[in-house]
Amino acid sequence: MRRLFAAGLLAASLMTSLPALAQDKLTVMLDWFVNPDHAPLVVALEKGFFKDAGLDVTLTAPADPNDPPKLVAAGQADIAVSYQPQLILQVAEGLPLVRIGTLVSTPLNSVVVLRDGPVKTLKDLKGRKVGFSIAGFEDALLGAMLEKQGLSLKDVELVNVNFSLSPSLLSGQVDAVVGAFRNFELNQMAIEERPGRAFYPEEEGVPPYDELVLVAKADKTADPRFRRFLAAVERATLYILNHPEEAQAAFVKDRPELNDELNRRAWADTLPRFSHSPAALDVERYARFAEFLKARGLIKAVGPVERYAVVVK
Repeated sequence: MRRLFAAGLLAASLMTSLPALAQDKLTVMLDWFVNPDHAPLVVALEKGFFKDAGLDVTLTAPADPNDPPKLVAAGQADIAVSYQPQLILQVAEGLPLVRIGTLVSTPLNSVVVLRDGPVKTLKDLKGRKVGFSIAGFEDALLGAMLEKQGLSLKDVELVNVNFSLSPSLLSGQVDAVVGAFRNFELNQMAIEERPGRAFYPEEEGVPPYDELVLVAKADKTADPRFRRFLAAVERATLYILNHPEEAQAAFVKDRPELNDELNRRAWADTLPRFSHSPAALDVERYARFAEFLKARGLIKAVGPVERYAVVVK
């Protein structure tokens, strides 16, 4: 018995003297400041799911939201949070990027008007002002939605309001805005007791697409860290769905600015939109959306999907 006890002590001492397994560092550039859209990433970090996968993940908010894909393409970050439409456009322009995963698998973009305003249907936009933030995709999206109603972009006046979407609508500067995220702007307007009405692109002639995607440099898709990263993100997503209150507590830990009414409402509205299988890829869906971008004149040709979206192995 004494020998067994001594052997046990020796084994225990050896175990405690072994160095901890090294964590592989991974840098992730967010598309904007931390918000509920990033919940699976933040929860995976706070609950130790990345650590369990042998990863030391750093989440960084950009100074300029246009920078993250460019930094990944330049090899200055490992992964960036981006958007499916912008990804296809950037690849067409020559950036060496590829989608390796999905965070939010439905559109969030929408056209928003005041609920008690004069615009009850998209047809009512004729002759009115529509605010936008980013030229290119947003006006193409609006154009497709208008055409379904027998109108065109010539029937509206486009006004660049930068990122001041809700304020420009509430102040009467414009009659509608395109590019408003349905999980944020609608809640912000409701909190200010000026509720809005949204028109959804996927219901108005625009093929559905992934809003938030995870992109990497095209020649790095075989990086073994990515599979573990996506598995941890999936684990976090399922944890959020199964334990929303505990997950929200982890999300706002040490981030009191996220524990306000707007972010709590956005959290609830974003939960059902997270991809339950972040690594999965619907090739036909991506091809349909690329065809849409070509039809709207945003890209010259539709290349093979594997050029800009893959399943990591």
